[in-house]
Amino acid sequence: KEMLQQHLQLLEEAKKRDHRKLGHDLEIFHITPSVGGGLPLWLPNGTIIRESLEAFLRQEQRARGYLPVITPHIANLSLYRTSGHYPYYKDSQFPPLKLEDEEFLLKPMNCPHHHLIYMARPRSYRELPLRLAEFGTVYRYEQSGELNGLTRVRGFTQDDAHIYCTQDQVRDEIRATVELTQFVFQTFDENVEKYGGEAQFWERAQAEIKDVADEMGLDYFIGVGEASFYGPKIDFMIRDALGRTWQLGTVQVDYVMPERFQLEYVGSDNKKHRPVVIHRAPFGSMERFIGILIEHFAGAFPLWLAPLQVVVMPITDNQLDYARQVDQQLRAQGLRSHLDDRQEKINYKIREAETKKTPYMVIVGAKEAEAQQIAVRKRKAGDLGAMSIAAFVRQLQDEIAQKALL
Repeated sequence: KEMLQQHLQLLEEAKKRDHRKLGHDLEIFHITPSVGGGLPLWLPNGTIIRESLEAFLRQEQRARGYLPVITPHIANLSLYRTSGHYPYYKDSQFPPLKLEDEEFLLKPMNCPHHHLIYMARPRSYRELPLRLAEFGTVYRYEQSGELNGLTRVRGFTQDDAHIYCTQDQVRDEIRATVELTQFVFQTFDENVEKYGGEAQFWERAQAEIKDVADEMGLDYFIGVGEASFYGPKIDFMIRDALGRTWQLGTVQVDYVMPERFQLEYVGSDNKKHRPVVIHRAPFGSMERFIGILIEHFAGAFPLWLAPLQVVVMPITDNQLDYARQVDQQLRAQGLRSHLDDRQEKINYKIREAETKKTPYMVIVGAKEAEAQQIAVRKRKAGDLGAMSIAAFVRQLQDEIAQKALL
C-alpha cells in the first residue's frame, strides 16, 4: 500500500513537471504542424536558456584547449558513404536531396565534417591532441509515434567535439573528457550513473576505456552490443529529480574513422601515422538536455539559467520613475530584468511572478524610493528585506558566478 501511494505521488509529480506543459506555460519552445513534428521553435525564453548553457560549456572548452568550428547542415552524399553513416543509418535519415547531377544529405552526424577540417592541411604530432568543438545541428528521421516534446525530435543540436591524438595520448584524453562530463552534470546536481558500452572487434579501444574507468573508480556496467559501428563508448546515464534514468553524455574511442578517411599526422620519426579519434558530447542533445532540465527543476531554473532573473515592481505610479531607474541599473550590470509597470495591485504582480518562477522580485514603494533602496523577495525564500541596489547586484552576481542551484 505504501509503495502504491509513493508510485501515485511520483506520477502526479511527473505530471506537474512535464516539460511539454511547462515549455508551453513558461514560453520556452513551440512545436507546430506548420513546421513539422519533432522540429521545435525556440522562443525567446528557451533561447536564453540554451545560449546560457552553450556559453557555460564554451567557456569550459576554451579553458581545456578546445578550438571552435562550424560546419554546414547539408553535405554531398559521398561524404557519408565514406564515413559509413550512409547506408548504416539509412533508415533513420531523411531521404537524399537530388540537385542537378549530385545528391546531398541533411547532416546526420558532425564527425565526418570535422574529419575534413582535420584533413584541410598536413598535421604534425606537435599539434596533437587537436580538439575541435561545435554545437552542430543534425537531423534524424524519427517515426511520428516516437516523437516526444524535446526529448525525441527530428532536428537537434549536439555539443559535439572530436579529439585527434596519438596512441600515447589516448588514456589521458579519455580521462579528461570523462572529467569534463562529470563536471557538467555535477553543476546541475544531477546524479550520474556511468555506463561502458562494448563492441565486438575494437579490443584495444574497449580496454582503454575500461582501464580509465577503473582508474577513476567509475560505477559502470558493460552493455554488450550497445556500441555504434565505429567504436566502443561510455554513455553517461543521469538520474533526474523523479528518479528516472536518461542517457545523455557520450565518450567514444574510434580507430575506424581514421582508416576510412585516411587521417594522418607526421610523427617525430618523420613518418606518417594514424591518429586516434575520441568523440565526446557532455550534454548529448541540447534539446533532450533542456527537456530533462525543465522537469528536473520543475521549470524553476537557477538564477544563472533563468530567462528572466528579476522583476521590478513599483507599488504605485508615484514610484514609477525610480523603478525605471532601478530596472535600467540592473540591466546595465548584465542582469535580465523586467519592469512591471502595469496598473495592477502589488500582490497580483507578486503572485504572477511566482507563477512564472521568477527568481527575484524587487518591490519599490514610497519608503524605498525616498531612501534610494529596494525591497527584495526571493523565490521560495520570501522577503529578504531592504538593501541598496549595489548590494543586490553583488548578491546576484555572486550567485550567478557560483552557478548556485537554489
